Amino acid sequence: MTARRASVPHVIPYQGSKRRLADDILRYVPNHVERLIEPFCGSAAVSLAVAARFPEVDLLLNDSHPALMALWEAVMTSPSELAAAYERHWTAQQGREQDYYIGVRQAFNSDPTADRLLFLLARCAKAAVRYNRDGAFNQSADQRRKAPRPSTTRRRIDCVSALLRGRVRLSCADYADIVREAGPNDVVYMDPPYQGARGASSRYEPGFDHERFCVALRALNDAGTAYLVSYDGPAHGSRLPDDLDLTCVRLRAGRSAQGTLLGRSVETVESLYVSRSVARRLGLP
Repeated sequence: MTARRASVPHVIPYQGSKRRLADDILRYVPNHVERLIEPFCGSAAVSLAVAARFPEVDLLLNDSHPALMALWEAVMTSPSELAAAYERHWTAQQGREQDYYIGVRQAFNSDPTADRLLFLLARCAKAAVRYNRDGAFNQSADQRRKAPRPSTTRRRIDCVSALLRGRVRLSCADYADIVREAGPNDVVYMDPPYQGARGASSRYEPGFDHERFCVALRALNDAGTAYLVSYDGPAHGSRLPDDLDLTCVRLRAGRSAQGTLLGRSVETVESLYVSRSVARRLGLP
């Protein structure tokens, strides 16, 4: 899929976002696609890139994180109210940023509203969602990164809401159920959470099962579904097995943020796996 590069607004800061890689990923989306499905949408960087460049393509955004999908619902249906609530948080924190952040975090764990999640993502360390064993959001505030000004956030919310209006369906379901909806004119883009999110090192709310994911991919192969997967063995813990018959493309993602924090200059290279149905349509090996 090729198109003129366009400015893409983003409203939800999210660790692991594919914003910098979106244009490279779109090169492996076949032409004549009617709908893009993101079962692990997060900040929906790839879907937003599609929306900005291909007005004829519809979108299905799904994530199993209810608070995140409530935030996307607010962006779509009540952008002015969401922007106003964010402004109230931003203004109220002035001069007591740390204490206010902790207060919002406690309130979110009792009542996970969309505006609280947006503020926490804007202020938390590395825009990373982290939960403890009890399922409570426990990420600390970032001492270096400040939350965007209300005018900036309002502009982003309005732009994204207008860009997606009338073209997107939102869903909060298990990814295995969503991918089964894919038809012959759809393409599925998947960027699952790291396996490191499981067990004693639990960082994300749901965790991730590698073997179950591979079963879902085999079912997509059997159905002839077109799909792409952003997936790196070192980060996820296990590589995708050879029997899936995927073409691996290496994408340069720029300097590693973690390396920069440690005082090192490390370039990040990420893997994009292309299903055999897509590889055939694009003439890839």
